[in-house]
This record gives sequence, C-alpha cells and structure tokens, in this order.
Amino acid sequence: MKIRSLLVLFYSVNRRLPALLGVVLAMVSTHHAHAAGPKPTIILVHGAFADGSSWSKVILRLEKAGYATVAVQNPMTGLQDDIDSTRRVIDSVKGPVVLVGHSYGGAVISGAGVGNPNVKSLVYVSAFAPDAGERIGELLGKFGPAPLGSALIPDSAGFLSIDRNRFREVFAADVTKDEAIVLAAAQKPVAGAAFGTPTGTPAWKTTPSWYLASTEDKAILPELQRFMAARMGARSIVEVKASHVSYITHPAVVVKLIEAAAR
Repeated sequence: MKIRSLLVLFYSVNRRLPALLGVVLAMVSTHHAHAAGPKPTIILVHGAFADGSSWSKVILRLEKAGYATVAVQNPMTGLQDDIDSTRRVIDSVKGPVVLVGHSYGGAVISGAGVGNPNVKSLVYVSAFAPDAGERIGELLGKFGPAPLGSALIPDSAGFLSIDRNRFREVFAADVTKDEAIVLAAAQKPVAGAAFGTPTGTPAWKTTPSWYLASTEDKAILPELQRFMAARMGARSIVEVKASHVSYITHPAVVVKLIEAAAR
C-alpha cells in the first residue's frame, strides 16, 4: 500500500510539474518587467529640409519593438521656437524619454533636453551638437565648407531650401530616384537666422548620449560629426556608409542605436 501511495503521489506531482513551472516562469518574468520599468517613449526630432514623416522607416521598427514613438513637427522659424516646440512634446509624455535628433534637430534636442529629469538619453543621427555659445553656422565651417552650402536658396523672408536640381546630390545621394523626388518636393524650409543663434548649455553635458555618423555626408562633413561625437563623450559612436539621411537608408542601424540608448 505504501508503494502504491508513493507511485500515485509521484504521478500527481509530475503531471502538475509543467503547470507549476509555467507559474514560476511567469512570476520571474513579471518581476524582471517591473524591475526594468516601462520602456521609454522615443521622441524623434527632424532636421532642416525635412519633417516628422521622414522618420517613417524608423517609427515602424520602433513601434513593432514595443516603443511608443512621437515624431515632432517643428515650425523651423528659429532655434528657440523649435526647442520650445519640442519641449511641449516632451512635457506631454508621461515617463522616461529618449530624444533623437537628426541634423539641425541635434541642436534642438541639445536645448530641449536640458533640466528635464524624464529625458534619460540623447541620440544624435548625423546631427549638430553645439556647445554653449556656439552657432551652427560656425560649426559648419570648422572643417571647411560642405557641398550643401552652395545648394541653398533663400526666399524673400530669409528661409532656406535646397535647390531641387541638386537635392539628391548634396542631401540624399543614396535614396532611390523616386524617394529623392518626394523628399525634395516635401522639404521644409528653415529660417536662416536659426544657424546664427548662439546656443545655451547643451543637454549632452549631463545626459548620456549616443552618436551615429554618416561617412558620405555632404551636408555635415564626417570630420565635423566625429569631432562633435568625441567632444560630447558619446557612450557609443557608430559610423555608417551613408549620405546625410542615414535614418532613411539605414533605419535598422539607427533603431539599434536608439534601443541601446533606451536600455
């Protein structure tokens, strides 16, 4: 009788073992999820001659990976205006935030992320990272003129756009011909005065930062990108063989860097 009882008990325990293991694993997963905290919201800030929709390939990948994503639509009427616009978006989000800026958007996130405890990290994608008191225009000349400068056309109000005949050459050489046509037609002019505005103390002084540099960039020279990335002490500096719009032509690389910053 004792042997029979032991066999029944052994069978009963083993039959329930998978379910018990499932409960234990679920408890462990829940513990780790709570310990890690919620995923940060990724706020994407476009640069000059583009708008928030240009992040579409990055947005889709981030959303599929479980990140809430917001693409800012800045007015491009002045650096402080764009910083204020981005700050409003940051303030509208609950919980931790990763700020990502492309090109001119790097100067914007450098200003918008200052003093906000919710901003946990910064990601610069072929972007300006000015120091306190610097002007973007000054940085542009540090390693000689970039080809983009000779393709800019001002309008009667002092807003700059790129000559459509040279758009692909100086801005997006590695996109398809059709993509270049759309990007050139939809480009958003930026106030020329934004490049002459002195910047304040940047967020990268106190906030962990990551940098992606484009080695075939004709808008912000690769030498300038490497200089800014090294100066800020970026946690990681990734280089990709790309034009200025690496976030369009190499979205997986950009997303990988953003995820590293998010962790």
